[in-house]
Amino acid sequence: MSIPTTMPAVVYKGKGELEVEDIPVPSVGPGEVLVEVSHCGVCGSDLHMILDGWGRKGSVEGHEWSGVVVAVGGGVTTWSVGDHIVGGPTPRCGECEPCRKGHPSLCSQRGTPGMGDSDQGAYARYMKTPENGILRIPDGLSLREAALAEPLAVALHGITKSGIEPGERALVLGAGPIGALTIAALRALGVDDIKVSEPGSLRQDLARRLGATVVVAPDDLEVSGPYDPAGIVSDAVDVALECSGHGDAMEAGLAQLKRLGRLVLVGAGMAAPRFNPNRILLNELSITGAFCYDANGFERSLSLLASGKLPLRELIEPTDVPLTGTLDAMHALASGKLAAKVLIAPGASS
Repeated sequence: MSIPTTMPAVVYKGKGELEVEDIPVPSVGPGEVLVEVSHCGVCGSDLHMILDGWGRKGSVEGHEWSGVVVAVGGGVTTWSVGDHIVGGPTPRCGECEPCRKGHPSLCSQRGTPGMGDSDQGAYARYMKTPENGILRIPDGLSLREAALAEPLAVALHGITKSGIEPGERALVLGAGPIGALTIAALRALGVDDIKVSEPGSLRQDLARRLGATVVVAPDDLEVSGPYDPAGIVSDAVDVALECSGHGDAMEAGLAQLKRLGRLVLVGAGMAAPRFNPNRILLNELSITGAFCYDANGFERSLSLLASGKLPLRELIEPTDVPLTGTLDAMHALASGKLAAKVLIAPGASS
C-alpha cells in the first residue's frame, strides 16, 4: 500500500485546547513497525492531560489503540504487513528488582507518567511502535473491540491486587469506563455480588446492565460514626475498587470495608484523601495502589475479550468519533453525558 508523507493528528495546544493538524508520518527504524490506527479509546488520563492541562504542548496523546501493520523496519521478523495488533505495555528493562519479580509496570527505569518526553500517541492516522510493544489480536475479535485491551488490562490488574475470590463481595466506586470494565470483568471471573457507587444516572444504568447487584449514589452509602473507628457498616464489603480518582470516593471505599477488607486505588486524581489510621489499625484494613497491568495482563485481557464472556456492545459507545470530534467527546465523557468507552477512529469522516 502507498503510505502518505503527512497525516492528520490531534495535537495538544494547552489546557482544554486541541487542534487537528497535518504532521509527518513517522519513519520506522530497525526493530520498529508502522501502524495504521483503527481505533483509540479515550482514557481518564487523557482527560487529565488535555482538559486539566497536565499535558505537554505539541504532544499527541492516545494509548488505548488497535490497528494494522503497514510497514516494518529492518530486522523485524515477528510482524508482517496486514497483521492486526494492539498496543501493549511499554517494554521494560527486565533486569531491575521489580522486573525480576514479575512486576514490569514498576520497573526502576520507568519515569513518572506524564512527565518528560513521550512518543507520539494514537490520536493520529499512523504511529510507530517497537516490535516488542505490540500483541496480535485473536481470531474472531474485531479491531474495534480489541481497542478495549489496554483499559481491560488495567481493570484486571486492580482485581488481581484486590485478591478477591468468588463468594466475596465487591464494591466498585465510579462506573466510568474503567469501573464499567471492572464490573464486567468481576462477573466474568465468577464474582457475582457487586455493589456500585456512582452519581450519574447513565452510568448507574450501565452498571445494572453489566450485572451489578446493588447500585447506589455516593451520598446513599452508609457511614459509621467518626467516634467509632472500629465500627463496621451494615452493608460492608470484602473489597473496594476505587475507579474514579476522587479523594472522597477513596475515603468512602475505606469506610465500606469489613474487617480485613482491602481497598484498591485504581483511578488517578489530584484530590488527596484523608484516611482515619485508627480505622485501618483496629480493623486490619489494607490499602494498595494498582498501576497499569499484571505481567501477563494484555494476554489475559485479549483472551477475555475473545471469550464471549463480556458484553462488549454495552462497554463501547455505539458511534465512533472522528479526530475532529475528540475534544467534544472528552467533554461529554468528563461530564457524564457518555457512559461507556469512547473510541476515536482516525479514519472516520468528520
